[in-house]
Amino acid sequence: MRSKEIRMLSTNEIGAKLDAAYQELFNLRFQISTGQQKNTARLAQVRHDIARMKTILRERELEAWYASEGRQ
Repeated sequence: MRSKEIRMLSTNEIGAKLDAAYQELFNLRFQISTGQQKNTARLAQVRHDIARMKTILRERELEAWYASEGRQ
């Protein structure tokens, strides 16, 4: 998922996608360790997606904080 696509989502939608990504990460780790999954690159993709989502959530959090403090 690209950053542009994530930014178009609401905060609640990002949270839901983040939960799903963590679940997928867990499943991928389990499948790789048991030898069921051969596509190990997907693990890195999911981790990068999680990082993107968490970064955008943090940006929104800081924007809200600065707005409430009256800063720029």
